[in-house]
Amino acid sequence: MIELRHLKTLAALRDTGSLVEAAERVFLTQSALSHQIKDLEERLNCSLFIRKTKPICFTSAGQRVLTLADEVLPMIRNAERDIARLAGGETGRLNMAIECHSCFQWLMPTIDLFRENWPEVEMDLSSGFSFSPLPALARGELDLVITSDPQEMNGICYEPLFSYEVQVALSKKHPLARKSHIEPEDFVEETLICYPVDRNRLDVFTRFLDPADIEPKEVRTAELTVMMLQLIASGRGISALPSWALTEYVDRDYVAVRPLSAKGIWTTLYAAIRDDQRDAEFMRDFLTTARETSFRNLSGIRTAAK
Repeated sequence: MIELRHLKTLAALRDTGSLVEAAERVFLTQSALSHQIKDLEERLNCSLFIRKTKPICFTSAGQRVLTLADEVLPMIRNAERDIARLAGGETGRLNMAIECHSCFQWLMPTIDLFRENWPEVEMDLSSGFSFSPLPALARGELDLVITSDPQEMNGICYEPLFSYEVQVALSKKHPLARKSHIEPEDFVEETLICYPVDRNRLDVFTRFLDPADIEPKEVRTAELTVMMLQLIASGRGISALPSWALTEYVDRDYVAVRPLSAKGIWTTLYAAIRDDQRDAEFMRDFLTTARETSFRNLSGIRTAAK
């Protein structure tokens, strides 16, 4: 009576707290997701959650189905992983590079879990600041690059991991903290602190400042997110960073954050891999693990369209 798709749908609804985001997570329309939940409720002859509550409040029956989902879904993942190993896909190499240090917040738990599940896969990790990682990927020196700046290259494909909002971080005492959102002209008298990469790879320039023909007063670079936040908190500049990288600093009341423009700017984080490794079982499992770990550990992210 209860099908696997029902368990995945209800788990997504709990994890996201939203019908819209849950539908994105399981790649359904909101209408199809609502119909699926209604179908399950009719099969069980009971309600699974209380409508029009925020956050979503599950009934006792809904909680029991979620308990089942938490038991069954990991078992299926483990079985699929074991079958992949039996099919000969347990060995390989996964040398990767990242283009932002804030990735460590979700990437390290992903790597730890992946190492546990695929002990025979050789892994290595490096920063993409000191060299050009995408050409290295194309040459076979790397196997995966975490990037928010996809560039068209022969033999390279981009797997979306998740989407996130780029927000401005600034001192709580900064005059701009009184505004509901930040406009391009607000940067004219500001020092912009960013990662040490070309400006044509930064959304704050390509999608915000450059279209408005605005230049910040000064640009300063820092490799580590924590260094950026220290400079920002002491009033030495402002920065545009992923919202999920700022959550812990906002929770600690360390800095203020504001959206870029009234509508906000959203972007997507990708895993760049070579076409010839796209169907490798360990690679597919790493991507799945990365997405699941990200949604467990990060707040304010969305499912990215494939």
